[in-house]
Amino acid sequence: MTAPIDPQDPILQPIGIPAQPLAGKKALVVGVANKDSIAYGCARAFRAFGAEVAMTYLNEKTRAYTQVLADALQVPAELYLPCDVREPGQLEGVFEHIERHWGKLNILLHSIAFSPREDLHGRVTDCSLPGFLSTLEVSAWSFIRMMHLAEPLMAKEGGAAFTLSYFGGEKVVPHYGIMGTAKAALETAARYMAAELGPKGIRVNIISPGPVMTRAASGIDRFDELLARTKERAPTQQLVTPEQVGVATAALACDFAQIVTGEVLYMDGGYNIMGG
Repeated sequence: MTAPIDPQDPILQPIGIPAQPLAGKKALVVGVANKDSIAYGCARAFRAFGAEVAMTYLNEKTRAYTQVLADALQVPAELYLPCDVREPGQLEGVFEHIERHWGKLNILLHSIAFSPREDLHGRVTDCSLPGFLSTLEVSAWSFIRMMHLAEPLMAKEGGAAFTLSYFGGEKVVPHYGIMGTAKAALETAARYMAAELGPKGIRVNIISPGPVMTRAASGIDRFDELLARTKERAPTQQLVTPEQVGVATAALACDFAQIVTGEVLYMDGGYNIMGG
């Protein structure tokens, strides 16, 4: 007869999950566009799990939509900051504020992507050099730069960094075009950084949600068809929500997930497992 489980067994102690497993952690979320964005779903979950949150906005136009969201998350005024990665010095300014206000960083979420409309809607074969460089700069290189700036702040206590990708970076998805190339570069860069930063206690993972009707996704040609196809083929027969992605990402940011790094973590209702 099997002996009953001893609740004091040392192997069980790390499994204990506090009510707010991210209490005391500091999280920076880059890429909140509006209340429906995946980045905001993640920011809400980080906050609900107990973390303090810093947040960026792209420009004054987007600030009109995101100020109320920052207020809801109790983001300090000093840490609600402009960040257009194409503007010299703005990204560096964000991390200077983080260091001055917090002195450390435990969680980073990168959720930005961009491609000029004419290149995004065209064939990869026809992509212009300026369009290619712009797409890669904003969608992939910006995460490399963020990790470079975050490294000294995260190395103090260890940290968890996430970037948002999509299945189109692995397989050809109709109408995803040049953004698929950028996501492939982003995922590869994330894996290399996971290997390089792991010895410092810094984890880097790629979150790959199913399609969600966000402001960014609205720029993809015939996106409504992609939504319908995904819902039909996913084993769950459901589309994911920003809130679902947020809670799963927040769980991965917790210390009890510290063995997970360098992974593409699909959050698409199983769509990615379906062949044919």
